[in-house]
Amino acid sequence: MAANHSTATSGALYQGATLQDLPKSWRFTEALPLDAEYPTPADSHKTPRDRIGPRQVRNALFTWVRPEEQKDPELLAVSPAALRDLGIKAGEENTADFRQLVAGNKLYGWDEEKLAGGYPWAQCYGGFQFGQWAGQLGDGRAISLFETKNPASGKQYELQLKGAGLTPYSRFADGKAVLRSSIREFVVSEALNALRIPTTRALSLTLLPHSKVMRETMEPGAIVLRFAESWLRLGNFDILRARQDRDLIRKLATYIAEDLFGGWENLPARLENPEKPNESASPKRGVAARDLQGTSEAAENRFTRLYREIARRSAKTVAAWQAYGFMNGVLNTDNTSVYGLSIDFGPFAFMDNFDPSYTPNHDDHMLRYSYKNQPTIIWWNLVRFGEAIGELMGAAGLVDDPTFISEGVKEDQQDEIIARAEKLIMQTGDEFKETFLAEYKRLMTARLGLRQLKSTDFDELFSSALDTLEAFELDFNHFFRRLSNIRLAEVSTHEARKETAAVFFHKEGVVGETEARERLATWLEKWHVRVAEDWKEDGETDEARIRTMKQVNPNFVPRGWVLDELIRRVEKEGERDVLNRVMHMALNPFEDEWDGKTFGGVTYNGDANEEKRWVGDVPRLERAMQCSCSS
Repeated sequence: MAANHSTATSGALYQGATLQDLPKSWRFTEALPLDAEYPTPADSHKTPRDRIGPRQVRNALFTWVRPEEQKDPELLAVSPAALRDLGIKAGEENTADFRQLVAGNKLYGWDEEKLAGGYPWAQCYGGFQFGQWAGQLGDGRAISLFETKNPASGKQYELQLKGAGLTPYSRFADGKAVLRSSIREFVVSEALNALRIPTTRALSLTLLPHSKVMRETMEPGAIVLRFAESWLRLGNFDILRARQDRDLIRKLATYIAEDLFGGWENLPARLENPEKPNESASPKRGVAARDLQGTSEAAENRFTRLYREIARRSAKTVAAWQAYGFMNGVLNTDNTSVYGLSIDFGPFAFMDNFDPSYTPNHDDHMLRYSYKNQPTIIWWNLVRFGEAIGELMGAAGLVDDPTFISEGVKEDQQDEIIARAEKLIMQTGDEFKETFLAEYKRLMTARLGLRQLKSTDFDELFSSALDTLEAFELDFNHFFRRLSNIRLAEVSTHEARKETAAVFFHKEGVVGETEARERLATWLEKWHVRVAEDWKEDGETDEARIRTMKQVNPNFVPRGWVLDELIRRVEKEGERDVLNRVMHMALNPFEDEWDGKTFGGVTYNGDANEEKRWVGDVPRLERAMQCSCSS
């Protein structure tokens, strides 16, 4: 990092760096094995770009490969939140260097004359797709540029271009991304982050005017510059397990623990009572030094704690999806992050009318990735991961024995190691479930305006509310936002509650209105009692609760119909400002309104009528939309 930025490394003092001065590293490529076809970046750089095409890559976790050069790229939009979080100086997005970087035309860290320096790469991984082994997959259209750490936050991110061209992992595809799916990923990445749901991020969206891409039809190409703490997936382990590459499994697991999670000591403590997952000494930093060296005889060694950490992260993320009605649509193992992030946005959606069986993927005929199945599927994926590192977990205190490292499991050790690994996976499954439920209850408690959870709340408030929404086809997120505005005086009597119930109905009404009013009134009575009880010590019960509820219940989420309108207006009608308006709402989802309000000292000029449409009723024929995986 340049000296002129070194003194302002925290808080509001830090104004960000230029692209030139932005700290950059290539730790991933320094730490992990590379594709022997290109033993140095120079070997890849000197190879004609069109010769770096699809093939099987073995004994490696990545390949050096540069983005394809793009002609006349048009920068469509930039996320100001992403700029800030990456530590990039405001205004840098207006420079020519920025436009060339996010289009893949400019490489930082690479010396063209010396053919040396940091160089882009694409990952090798595999995956189970719809439950079936798919073999080698990998970054077929994604190319990572470098890592950077924001001095103010201390967070490190890996920057990556999606749609940047062919790689050895493109299989039968073209390495490109279409504008339609790129708009969707750009918006939802930042929207999820604004909702405090762990996710990969998006910095910019670039149109490639000379790139025509064939999907269902011929479509314009685009590039998203996205970033994440890590782009590693469970599929990185799947391919190594399939190839029986014990050495790389160990190296990759060690890299994740030491480089991504900050050291083995930051993983969950060894469980005091493995039969009861919640009875650990502490959630963090409970590891004895002797256990770190693999000399402990305890069944739960450091690789088991790594497995538990990834399972816990995944459980919290899927709990947030369920609490906010978000569905990924394609939760294959190659779309499941080791860091616990929402990742790879294809046919995703936010719930409209509450329907547990809804899937936004029109190819998911068996409803494998439906809303209600997401927690189960994430655990299914984690079991595949457990199988990949099962030998390391099952080895217990032998894990660092030189003979075990070099030769693996002896025949007379197999039964014991397999049995131990299976037991540890099952115990982690219990911990996954407990972590998921605890996080889900925490989020739902907040969404319902309560500060403390009672044991009866799950059935009487959570489940009964969802049952009512499903029975009368009511909107999931509208329910919570509109509930946020209800004052206790408005639901103090049964008749008042029946009258207030209509706030949750669609404009066209509801089938079975009398029954719907009665059921909602009964639910509102229970809610009234709990809210009054929970806030009784607060003199401003309604005002304080309403403010608190509005901070967790979004007024705007990027629903399928809004995104379809956005895509049409940008792609077909040539609009540009509408992208910034959607992004502004996505970045500030909890506001009552946006037009005319001040954000960060600047008055925002939006479109009030447009805003009201986008936060209002979903058009009847555009609810529960589905789309394909094609992008």
